[in-house]
Amino acid sequence: MAVTILPANLDAEDFRGLIGAHKALMLETSPPESSHALRIDEMKTPDLTVWEMRGEGGGLVGCGALKRLSDGKSGEIKAMHTIAQLRGNGLGRTMLRHIMRAAEERYYTRLYLETGSQGAFLPARQLYEAHGFTFCGPFEGYREDPNSVFMMRELG
Repeated sequence: MAVTILPANLDAEDFRGLIGAHKALMLETSPPESSHALRIDEMKTPDLTVWEMRGEGGGLVGCGALKRLSDGKSGEIKAMHTIAQLRGNGLGRTMLRHIMRAAEERYYTRLYLETGSQGAFLPARQLYEAHGFTFCGPFEGYREDPNSVFMMRELG
């Protein structure tokens, strides 16, 4: 499926709906204290770049974000989401590669992420592992949590 990735319009109705669906899915699969999905107002910060992914007809099919971490040399993948009916078609891979390129263009030396430890997150963990991410400990204010998995990839 051909897609276009552009800076997200955080105020667009369809984007707000996508983030609402993402947040709801995270709360279905993780306890509230272990859900780190961002709300729209939390996305409106200068240290976060958010992208939307649109299909051939212009419909919103997914999103992803890159957060600059406090050391200024590392980034965190946030808000990776693909609409339910298109999961498994490579859209997550497309967004992940876009985020990784953006991190390299910003000369980040490391890229981190937090995802769930539950079975529902297995496809995400497999995607990240296939792209060179390895398991690591908590970073940037996260704490050990049996519901979270932390991953990192060195960038070159």
